[in-house]
Amino acid sequence: MAIRLAEQKDIGDLEKLLQDILELHHQVRPDIFRASGQKFSRQDLADLLENPDKPIFVYEVDGQVLGHLFCELSLAKGDVLEPIKTLFIDDLCVASSARGQRIGEQLYEFALAYAKEQGCHNLTLDVWADNTGAVRFYERLGMRPQKVRMEQKV
Repeated sequence: MAIRLAEQKDIGDLEKLLQDILELHHQVRPDIFRASGQKFSRQDLADLLENPDKPIFVYEVDGQVLGHLFCELSLAKGDVLEPIKTLFIDDLCVASSARGQRIGEQLYEFALAYAKEQGCHNLTLDVWADNTGAVRFYERLGMRPQKVRMEQKV
């Protein structure tokens, strides 16, 4: 098992994992997410892999990519905000065939250690409220709501 920076050769595996997570989001919120499609084009992924402020990591076992972690480093800006550095998890996904093996937990713990290593003040992510399994997962790992986005369908 290894968690490593993703490379260009991983783009096909990243696309499969992104489809896995899209299908899950579609099940939870079909009014927002399509059943298929791509969050990133192949070129978008190639560009992201070269961006040090948006590192992508993969979880690999015996040459097989079973999970990914898309991150983004940022610095808070504004007249009323403290200039804190944040590591945002844009996407954490485990292949549907590998769920239940604590891979997601290992990816999260890796992100937490990486955030500390980068001198970040905090680690953040977005989770859909209707994705109750993911909400419970992140709360079990110690995360708490930072802010809540509300909606009313019209």
